[in-house]
Order: sequence, then structure tokens, then C-alpha cells
Amino acid sequence: MKWNVKGLLTALIFVSTNTLANQAADSVVPEQSSGLNTKQLVTSKEWMVTAANPLATQAGADILARGGNAIDAMVTVQLMLGLVEPQSSGIGGGAFLVYWDADKRDLTTFDGRETAPLAATPRLFQDENGQPLKFYDAVVGGRSVGTPGTIKLLWDTHKKYGKLPWKQLFSPVIKIAEQGFKISPRLATLITNDAERLSRFPTTRSYFFTQDGTPKSEGVLLKNPEYANTLKAIAQQGDKGFYQGDIARDIIDTVTNAEGNAGVLSQRDFDLYQTVQRSPICMPYQQYEVCGMGPPSSGALTVNQILAITEQFDLKTLGENNAKSWQVIADASRLAFADRGLYMADEDFVPMPTKGLIDKDYLKQRAKLITLGQSINSVSAGEPPWHYSHQQAQDESIELPSTSHFNIVDRAGNVVSMTTTIENAFGSRLMVRGFLLNNELTDFSFRTHKDGRPIANRLEPGKRPRSSMAPTIVMQSGKPYLAIGSPGGSRIIGYVARALIAHTQWGMDIQQAINQAHVLSRFGTVDVEQGTQAEQFAPQLEEMGFKVNVRDLNSGLQAIRITEQGLEGAADPRREGLAIGQ
Repeated sequence: MKWNVKGLLTALIFVSTNTLANQAADSVVPEQSSGLNTKQLVTSKEWMVTAANPLATQAGADILARGGNAIDAMVTVQLMLGLVEPQSSGIGGGAFLVYWDADKRDLTTFDGRETAPLAATPRLFQDENGQPLKFYDAVVGGRSVGTPGTIKLLWDTHKKYGKLPWKQLFSPVIKIAEQGFKISPRLATLITNDAERLSRFPTTRSYFFTQDGTPKSEGVLLKNPEYANTLKAIAQQGDKGFYQGDIARDIIDTVTNAEGNAGVLSQRDFDLYQTVQRSPICMPYQQYEVCGMGPPSSGALTVNQILAITEQFDLKTLGENNAKSWQVIADASRLAFADRGLYMADEDFVPMPTKGLIDKDYLKQRAKLITLGQSINSVSAGEPPWHYSHQQAQDESIELPSTSHFNIVDRAGNVVSMTTTIENAFGSRLMVRGFLLNNELTDFSFRTHKDGRPIANRLEPGKRPRSSMAPTIVMQSGKPYLAIGSPGGSRIIGYVARALIAHTQWGMDIQQAINQAHVLSRFGTVDVEQGTQAEQFAPQLEEMGFKVNVRDLNSGLQAIRITEQGLEGAADPRREGLAIGQ
């Protein structure tokens, strides 16, 4: 079935949520471009929502159509994603928000990242011999669960900016939780792929599997009355409904009694949790200013490093079909990731050369390490301007792809760019009152020191683990120009940087930029997206000295471009996302 997204734009606003649930599988236009399904650019005049699931997009669109603002819609979109895309985000996790307040003409960010329990020790993810645990031995169960931050972020920002009553924002999600939604192809596949880990805990098993132990399949109606009741409590009591009382107690009991892998979360952690409002990290790029989330996220710093280094080369002339363009991007990414691994962590706990890492002169010097046509032989962290000379060791944390991203622009011009996660797909696999709990603590380095030097992203009580989430708002002439972000673990950084380069350097509209096949690097190997025209670059990149891995690269980019004529929305064809506007 082929969707004409522009033609359906107005109609979608009036389509019932249940109908969209049935049609979610058909939201990709089956036209081939670069080996991928593609989607079409969506335009509107007044407002726009892009999210990773059609039900979530529709829920946000309904709030805006009823006169709500971007923050109102953000609350409903996040709550709906936690229901229909539980593997990626939810109220048992955390989020980062980049927000433009149109009335005050102010760009700010909110940190709703999870925190390490106060009882956590540096040895939490080490065995009796002090060696790091295997990743999934650490993830599955209570040991990996940090204090959730999503509800606190929603509550705090709604109190500050919201327009519609808090309770009203919960009603659409409660209705779908009670009536049920049809399992999408993506969710069905992920349940099957993770069946062994998901089935370890009775509550999770009973939700995602049939009585005979078979994973629930695509099209099955999935009801979640427990989630509905949880939302009713939070709607009535606000953030206290989550952080105090029965819900908090059940989370703590589930974590501390998880069979075979108990955690150390306590009520004290819930009592002390706070959302942190932070200044955005911004850096000039071409005629724009690229702004995003600072530490504990590495997203904005690393994206901006990649952009600034590649800016020293004429990518516009080289073009997107030249392997040397991808060599420059790959080597710039490797240089940026080397700095990321050594320096970036929760700045509230670890001194960081934040300004030095995006110093233009420093990054020009880093760019001189790149030779066109030949990969850098060995990459190491640089020495950015920094008054603090303490020597640290390279990080070893593992960050697997999951997460979700959405953007919202309302009638008044307020802009939301939010990336939200429970970390690994299905998080810790522990389910409480209808929602999954995060495994965010495994974003810390399992080692605390290496060769006698401390690792910046080591686990410490109360600390927030480093993230790659990169919710971004690109500014032009003091106004928002583009909101963009993606899921994808540490590859988020490369996905966002590549899309920005494709749009600004190669003249692609934002949908074309998102559709474009991926070529990216982090730690040395160049990942080339399987089944796309990007595979043509693999032999040339190998000749330049790169190790190349042709593989699936399942990004979930979402973007909204703001123009004088109106809004343009784009969703990644690799997932089920949708843009809706009016």
C-alpha cells in the first residue's frame, strides 16, 4: 500500500487513533531509493509533530489541534511512546530536552537523565576479581536500573511552560492503554529477537508472551490496564504520584528483589531526584548555529566537533558521491570520538574542557591530521585548551542502539527537540505497573581506572551516565531553523552529523537528508549501510586504509525545518515514524 503523505496530511488529524494503530505498518512508502524505503516530505503552515510511531505522532497532533502548545504535546507524545514503543523509551527511563521559548526568545535545555543510586559502588559492574561483567549479565535485572527522570522532566517543564491542564494530557494515552493497540511489525520483531531475556521475569513475560510462551505477534491487540492505572495516578497526583507512594515502592521492590541480579535503588534516590536546566552547547557552523544538549550528554559536543572538523574541507565541491567526502567525515568522527572517550562525562562530577573541545582553533588543528585519500593511521584524543591538567583514561562503556526522538513546533513557534530512552531495547527487562525500567547504569564504564588513571565516565553515586543522545535545534539569525535528532546508541552522533551535512552542504531537503544511506565511524571501523548505494564506497574506503563493516544501520531520525513559508517535517524510512502537521 502506498501512502501519499501530503494528501493525507489534513485527513490524518481527524483519523481515529485506533484506525492509525491498524495502519501503522503501512506508513512507509514502498519506493526504492538507495536501497531503502523512502518517505515524502510533509509540509504545513501552523504546527508540526514528528515521532517514531504513528500513534504517538497522532496523539501529539490532537493536543496541538485542540489548542495545546509544544510542551503539552510533548507530555502526551512521550506517554504514548511508552505504551506503543515500550522497547525504546518510557516513564521508567530518562530524556534530554532542547527547547525554544518563542515568547521569551530563549533557547534552553532540560536534563532528565537517570542518576546512579546513592548505594551504588564503583564495583557494581565488576566480578569478585574486579573484572568487568559481560554486558547482558549486567543489564538484565535490577543492577542496571538508575533513578528514572522522565516524569520529573515532563512535570517540571509543564509547570513552567504548559498551557492545557496536566490531567487532560493523559486522557488519550489512558484510553488506548485500556482499549488496546495492535502490535506493530517492529515491536513484534523485537519481542521475538529478545525472547530469551524478556521471558526471564514473570511480569514482563506475561505482557509480551502468550500463555504458552510464544512471543505475541504483529497485529495482536495489546492492552495495558496497569499502565492506564499508573497514568491515572500521575495525572491526579503529579510527579509525587510517581516518586512517592505505591509506584515508587513497587519500582524499588522490583529492582532490589530481581532474581539473580538485584539492584540498589532506594526511596532516598527518588526523594532527591531533580531535573536540571542547563545552558545549551552551541557552535557556529556555516551560516547556522548548531545547539544541543551538553554534559552529561556527549551529543552536542561531538556532533559539533565533527561539523567543525569537516568544515575545513570543501565537502560541497567533493559531493555526496565521492568516497573522499566520506573519508573526511569518518576521520573527523574518529577524532571526535577519541576526545569523547577521554574527556566527556557528567560535568557535575568530573572536570571537563567543555569550551576547549569546541574551540575553533583547536578543531582546525585536529582537522590538519586528516589527509584526503588516506585514513588516519592511529587516532588519539587531542589536548584542547584546559586549565585543568589532570590525566584521565579512555572510556570503555558500551552503548547499544535503542531510544526514541521526536520534534514538535506549535502555532506560537515554540520548538521541542527531545530524545528519550530506557537505553538497551526493553531496558532492564523488568516491568512494573505496565512500564519497563531502564538499564541506564550500563552507560557508565564498567572499569573505573585504566593503567592507574581514572575514567571520566566511571560510576559514582548520584552521577548521571554519559549519553550520546543529541536532540538538536539549529539556529539561523537568532531564530530556530531546524529541530532534529535520532535514536541509535553511540551512532546517534554520526546519524545527526551526517544528516546536517547532507542538508547544508549537499542541498538535500530534510527528508532526502534522512533518507540518504549511512556511512559513519566511531572507534575506527567504518560502518556502511547494507543494501544501499553506500556499499559502492566500501572498496574505496578500504583502499584508503579503513576497516569497513557493511551492516544494517537502523537510525530513527526525525526533523522539522522552519521556514518563512511554513514547516517541513521528515521521518526516517527505517522505522515506523510519521510527520503530521496543519
